[in-house]
Amino acid sequence: MERVLVTGAGGYIGTSLVPMLLAAGYKVRALDRFFFGRDLLPEHEQLERIQADSRRLEPAYLEGVDHVIDLVAISNDPSGELFQEATYQINHESRVHCATLAKAAGVKRYVLPSSCSIYGFQDPAVKCDEGYATNPLTTYAKANEMAEQGVLPLADDQFCAIVLRQATVYGYSPRMRFDLVVNTFVKDALANGHLLLHGGGWMYRPLVDVSDAASAQIASLEAPANDVRGQIINVVQANYQIRELAMLVAGSVGLVKGNVVLDVAPEPPMVRNYKCSNQKLVQLLGFTPRRTVLE
Repeated sequence: MERVLVTGAGGYIGTSLVPMLLAAGYKVRALDRFFFGRDLLPEHEQLERIQADSRRLEPAYLEGVDHVIDLVAISNDPSGELFQEATYQINHESRVHCATLAKAAGVKRYVLPSSCSIYGFQDPAVKCDEGYATNPLTTYAKANEMAEQGVLPLADDQFCAIVLRQATVYGYSPRMRFDLVVNTFVKDALANGHLLLHGGGWMYRPLVDVSDAASAQIASLEAPANDVRGQIINVVQANYQIRELAMLVAGSVGLVKGNVVLDVAPEPPMVRNYKCSNQKLVQLLGFTPRRTVLE
């Protein structure tokens, strides 16, 4: 059995990913500060928990590890702006440090879950592929791009480093988040029957379900190393306009709750607007996301 070190294992994606890795036959070493509790991960004989700060990662944590999925991050724009120094320390410096330790320890494969948010603001007629010029607008996005730039040069014939630029994630997880656009709309529709469209909701976002994001990470462990070594891959199910998402949620929730009202709110100070291609995801990983917003 191969062992996977998952940092940020107690978070939104981590608590979905870890059970999937265990079900797929991997041993898992789950590293997290576990702010939201240790009980969000299942009891399992092949699961080892380490309560630690990724900024103080020790070489011993990499002993006996075959692969790393370095999920740890301060993971949204408002938190990134409020805690800028910590965001650069965790999202950039700790992950480059982890990759460096992993390579020195003989780890075979290192996966960096980054973010499509580094594309920032683009012409809506453009669907960004991985070679398209980035335009990071926030501390969160800038720190992710810096991590990519620090990790990818480490790739060589013995060390397979991969970057997955994840779309905006949505869907149920044991460590639930309601600051993500689809999840926020569902929560507000159920709780208040009222959705706010900032700036009218004309901007675009690529999206992916949390279970598909986790599945793509597992696929990146199992794809032929020569196909994915040093690659950046967008993880996207589809691109949606925010107002389209609001209408899909309002229509679905309205079937059980009754009328859901859509209203316009002021445009936020930093507007992201971009679409992304998933062609490399399908071609290199052989993976096509299965769950849509309506599923």
